[in-house]
Amino acid sequence: MRMQSLATTETWPVPTAAAAVVRADGTVAGRYGPTGHRFPLASVTKPLAAYAVLVAYEEGAVELDEPAGPPGATVRHLLAHTSGLAFDEHRISADPGTRRIYSNTGFDVLADHVAKATDIPFPEYLRQAVLEPLGMTSTALEGSAAKDAVSTVDDLVRFAAEVQAPRLLDARTVLDAMTVAWPGLAGLLPGYGRQTPNDWGLGFEIRDGKAPHWTGAASSPRTFGHFGQSGTFLWIDPDAGAAS
Repeated sequence: MRMQSLATTETWPVPTAAAAVVRADGTVAGRYGPTGHRFPLASVTKPLAAYAVLVAYEEGAVELDEPAGPPGATVRHLLAHTSGLAFDEHRISADPGTRRIYSNTGFDVLADHVAKATDIPFPEYLRQAVLEPLGMTSTALEGSAAKDAVSTVDDLVRFAAEVQAPRLLDARTVLDAMTVAWPGLAGLLPGYGRQTPNDWGLGFEIRDGKAPHWTGAASSPRTFGHFGQSGTFLWIDPDAGAAS
């Protein structure tokens, strides 16, 4: 019997839809649609990029609190959308750590920073650090680290399993990534408007008490993940022990 949540995928008004649910132990609870189809991820690219940055941190190539981006900002600020950089341009809109400004530019700056630190182009570093070890052979970064990856549901299942039971990173690093950075900051949640607070971890948006929220009312406050304007989403609910 298919899971009810996956069955609703049939009602989506799109030409191609695919989804899956993966448990915390890595087993797949259900799949729907052509899960090997390659989709543009849009902003679901960001969690993949963030994971590569965290690998670079554990390898000693970068430090989370080293300077990066605008004056006063760090790698951690860029990951948490608190660097002060504007959404899609190289313009400083606030002092670091004072506002939650969702920033594609910040992730591009972050990717350049890691590329310089490792002497490896960021798309290749992402492949070596995350995609290849997880067997994500259908995934590639084809441009911006903020929005230009392509992938499949099957590959994202592998990534979601990794985040729930880390092998590439120390579990404490992943816990840091899903913990609110700079709690209490207000900001805009794209597509949903101003949220106070607008909580984020390191590359992952955290649901907390936000309402409305793209993960739905049934997800726990600890749910974290990302969605993309291409219609993609990836969420992980630690209380449910599952991801989709």
